[in-house]
Amino acid sequence: MAKDNYTLGTVQTQPTGRGPRGGRPMEKAKDAKKAWRETIHYCRPYLVWFALAFTAALISVLLTLFAPNQLSRITDLISDGMEAGVVDTARILHISILVGLFYIFSALLSFTKNFTLRSVTEYIMNRLRRDIDHKLNRVPLRRFDSASFGDLLSRVTNDVDTLGMSLSMALGNIVGAIFEIAGSCVMMLLTNPLLGLTAILASIIGFVGMNLIIKRSQKYFKARQYYLGMLNGHIEEMYAGHDIVKAFSGEDEALKTFDEYNEKLYSSNLMSQFLSSIMQPLMVIVGDIGYVAVCVVGAIMVSNHMISFGVIVAFIIYVKMFTQPLSMLAQSMTELQSAAAAAERIFDFLGEEEMADESQKTARLDPDKVRGEVEFSHVKFGYTPDRTIIHDFSLKVKPGQKVAIVGPTGAGKTTIVNLLMRFYELDDGSISIDGVKTSDLTRENVHALFCMVLQDSWLFEGTVKENIVYSMKNVPDEKVIEACKSVGLDHFIRSLPKGYDTPLSDESNMSVGQKQLMTIARAMVEDAPLLILDEATSSVDTRTEQQVQWAMEKLTEGRTSFTIAHRLSTIRNSDVIIVMKDGDIIETGSHDELLEKGGFYHQLWNSQFVNAETI
Repeated sequence: MAKDNYTLGTVQTQPTGRGPRGGRPMEKAKDAKKAWRETIHYCRPYLVWFALAFTAALISVLLTLFAPNQLSRITDLISDGMEAGVVDTARILHISILVGLFYIFSALLSFTKNFTLRSVTEYIMNRLRRDIDHKLNRVPLRRFDSASFGDLLSRVTNDVDTLGMSLSMALGNIVGAIFEIAGSCVMMLLTNPLLGLTAILASIIGFVGMNLIIKRSQKYFKARQYYLGMLNGHIEEMYAGHDIVKAFSGEDEALKTFDEYNEKLYSSNLMSQFLSSIMQPLMVIVGDIGYVAVCVVGAIMVSNHMISFGVIVAFIIYVKMFTQPLSMLAQSMTELQSAAAAAERIFDFLGEEEMADESQKTARLDPDKVRGEVEFSHVKFGYTPDRTIIHDFSLKVKPGQKVAIVGPTGAGKTTIVNLLMRFYELDDGSISIDGVKTSDLTRENVHALFCMVLQDSWLFEGTVKENIVYSMKNVPDEKVIEACKSVGLDHFIRSLPKGYDTPLSDESNMSVGQKQLMTIARAMVEDAPLLILDEATSSVDTRTEQQVQWAMEKLTEGRTSFTIAHRLSTIRNSDVIIVMKDGDIIETGSHDELLEKGGFYHQLWNSQFVNAETI
């Protein structure tokens, strides 16, 4: 159990037993002020539009502020006319039309302000989502080894939506409220300083109370966004592994963890909403106090002939103009607190360390001309600084060789492949292809040299053909069909409702073996000079495996290939077998040579038959 960053109690930060996809959420201590500074800096390209909206808001408020004085004049004209017995209706009509025009133009400008701000906010959110998507491709893979996918998705979806909705709703209200409060204060003081000070002093109590509430409630808004991300991470993990959860009767444990996060989310959400909901009633009370104060003081001044009745009418309107935006401002502050909490998490991720810029690298290998010579020289690597996986790995692979990497679980087999693909950077040593260090090549160039089939198959929303030609351009249908025939998948695809144009997804009703055959066909279509097979046949039956092995034999002709396999029968024909243990090479040779040595490979080979006899 780990202590969280908030004062709401202690909670397990990730479900017990989380694999490499889990770990702590990407959370750092960033205060709301810094988040707002980053948000404002992010909005700088749209300053012209913000200036337009603020100008419209200012003119709208000014037009509204002139109206009460005109209403005061109408009141005095009617009052004086009734005393004199003649009411100047023409002048009253003229002033009334003028006031009506003020309100109409004020409403139009207010609409312009709101439409402009909401449009700009949508542009900003669009750019923000795009930047986050680009950021995902620039963050090193090792960063995701210690992050929950659900928490990351929550930042991309929930936090961005929260920030966008809060800004679009709050910005217009706050800008208008500030101008209206400032303008009404000025007009009240110009109209009558004593009544103006009476209304303003009565409202200071509300400002003090609102400030105290904001300071106390902000941590609950931060906690709400935090636990929402944690809850999403847990749900995503449990949904992705729901078969395992059921198979191992882990429903109770999963529900227990869900209830912990849900309870924390409920508590933080309840407290944030409770404290923020106090602000609006508080502003209403302050407004009522202002009305009472103006009425009492104004009545005394009218009775003493210090002011006219029209001034009281104007002041009642000004007090309403002063207190109503206070209530609106209180409500908007709640939205801004949510926005601040969301902005902290968003810019926390956007501020993550990125992979080194490689735009200055000039070295490049042409995939059509690569011979396929690969050399590992004293490679050292660890996923964390305190845990070294690969200690001193050296290996030279000749062009066209079929290299198999075997060893017990945790020996570092998949890690070697990850380093070869530059998914991770070396701690020490080097890897070269045709004499050129992979560190001198761009990652995109390195990836273009390999076709890869992983143990886990992956399909996306799209047709069969789109899944097979993923990211490749101008691939003829004949090449796709030939690849599918090679792996024995053509007949199955043609039996689908629309053949190669049948829509598929990762959740399609296909067997694991069929999905893996499709990923093998994808690698064959790519036709890169180097090949990586990471347990590529682990999910197919023996008969299909023989067909796939034949296809792979054809695919590996003239290509340097690296095969990771636990099923040793699939690598008997490899030119070189690398036996790894604890991050080091302990044996090398062909299948027959390693059996003759009677070493660790000999034990691995015989263990297959020992297990079979036991069964």
